[in-house]
Amino acid sequence: MSFISRREASTPLLDQVQSPQHLRRMTTDELAALADELRTEIISVVSETGGHLGSSLGVVELTVAIHAVFDTPRDTLIWDVSHQCYPHKVLTGRRDRMRTLRKKDGLSGFTRRSESPYDPFGAAHSSTSVSAGLGFAVARDMAGGTEDVICVVGDGALTAGIAYEGLNNAGDLNRRMFVILNDNNMSISPPTGAVSDHLNDLVSRTDTLAKERSLFEHMGFQYHGPVDGHDVKELVAVLRKLKSESTGPVLLHAVTRKGAGYSFAETSHDKYHGVSKFDISSGKQSKAKARAPSYTKVFANALVEEAKHDDRIVAITAAMAAGTGVDVFAKQFPERTFDVGIAEQHAVTFAGGLAASGMRPFCAIYSTFLQRGYDQVVHDIALQNLPVRFAIDRAGLVGADGPTHAGAFDVGYLANLPNFTVMAASDEVELTHMVATAASHDTGPIAFRYPRGEGVGLEMPDKAVALPIGKGRIVEKGNSVALLSFGARLSECRQARAQLAAEGISATVADARFAKPLDQDLILDLFSSHELLVTIEEGATGGFGALVLHFLAAKGMLDGRCDIRTMTLPDSFIAQAAPAEMYDEAGLNAAQIAETVRNALLTKRTENRRLHAIPGNRENYVQLAHRAEDR
Repeated sequence: MSFISRREASTPLLDQVQSPQHLRRMTTDELAALADELRTEIISVVSETGGHLGSSLGVVELTVAIHAVFDTPRDTLIWDVSHQCYPHKVLTGRRDRMRTLRKKDGLSGFTRRSESPYDPFGAAHSSTSVSAGLGFAVARDMAGGTEDVICVVGDGALTAGIAYEGLNNAGDLNRRMFVILNDNNMSISPPTGAVSDHLNDLVSRTDTLAKERSLFEHMGFQYHGPVDGHDVKELVAVLRKLKSESTGPVLLHAVTRKGAGYSFAETSHDKYHGVSKFDISSGKQSKAKARAPSYTKVFANALVEEAKHDDRIVAITAAMAAGTGVDVFAKQFPERTFDVGIAEQHAVTFAGGLAASGMRPFCAIYSTFLQRGYDQVVHDIALQNLPVRFAIDRAGLVGADGPTHAGAFDVGYLANLPNFTVMAASDEVELTHMVATAASHDTGPIAFRYPRGEGVGLEMPDKAVALPIGKGRIVEKGNSVALLSFGARLSECRQARAQLAAEGISATVADARFAKPLDQDLILDLFSSHELLVTIEEGATGGFGALVLHFLAAKGMLDGRCDIRTMTLPDSFIAQAAPAEMYDEAGLNAAQIAETVRNALLTKRTENRRLHAIPGNRENYVQLAHRAEDR
């Protein structure tokens, strides 16, 4: 199947649509034709912007039918995860901005409350729609309203516990709401688990017994289906019937195909879940030539190497096998690989059980998704001091996916836990060594974080070696300013050093490696031998810099002998943009590091001159500056 560009395509029906109200005046034949035009539009847009194509193509007909039947935005429509929301955005007055998708100051790739009244509840993490929808339904009933609530949730999302918490509560409260199960038998990775088997059984059996066997009927929902999720006429008829007759919670089971209507997506192993810009006629994606292997690939290869020599090593992922590199491990060690579905809580505690049994589990989860399993990290892992290895991908800012996927908080929420060791890789070589360090660390839980994207292009070592716990390294030596980096801002620190050197400012650059335990000797040396120490990290306040401040305060050293600045992500959520643009907004690029140094030195030296100018104050100042030696 081939498509022509938007500029050449004829979309007479779509051109009439300024809002969903226009759909409600169309016949079902027109709605079916509109769906074809909408699919062409989505393919054209994403070919220019990149993004979540396969999931959006899979819900084109569902989107048209829902907006034709229900009175959005008066009726509340919630998209679970919402990476499939591109057709929804086109139909809700945002068509003219679709080519700004996932760009700086452009449309989000997910639903966002601040973007449109048609986005009543934001998302990007999975399985939240039923819980949120039930909240809207209860609030409606308490206010005496009559509007409807519709939640569209994928089969992959039903591998997460919160989905069942919502279904359980909704079935018990018996409030009128509609849950549409978008069953495409595909998450980001192929589906896993008994729930997928149950849905497949429901699809294969259309008799009354199937309905009686439905899990959803037993949870208090009226189960309807399965129906063809690509038949607009059938969808409209079924939704109108359910809307007019239903009084309590309803689940409509719609069977769809991820990537539907675009052959290259339908035949791809990942159904073009997430794509870069591509040529429509060939399906070929235009990816820039890599200058270095990605951190994800480096992690995967390093883990494979460790596992070749240790059959206790196993890998766990939460429905992100390709995203975390666990798919590479699975090809080598399928019996030692576990994709548990979108179930981070289970993944963490499952890893705990493995560790308690003498295995060496690596739990590979994005920073933003590990947040979903935090109680398990605390209660099941840290409290019991179990040696689970957490490989934390997507540390820091991640670009087009925006704030919902940023890895901003893991340092703070892990380093404050007793028994934890927390590392951050400054480059791809360091990452291989951290994998080896984690593999050999059996005295408690250990985590290492690394960013999205390419490494810096270093030559890889023949063999990774375990790092000494709690020891950083000096990368470049200076004498005036110390730049202490935790994580992948190290390359920016080195660039800042070069900028400062051109101005006559000599800077030491150090790689902390560990946030916990801190390299206390390194910090004391830097603090006592420089007039300014700056910590730099790709994380929120309360992380590495705060730990350094706590340490120095406990030592009684924050008395003016050396100035200190901490550079972190700001106390705000940074919208999607290119990573360099996001870090520029965060103030963590080389030029801003150098500017922080200049401003701090200027302030310090101005204050020193002021103190020296006060009669009788010079002696006191000298004593203050040498207090470390007095100790």
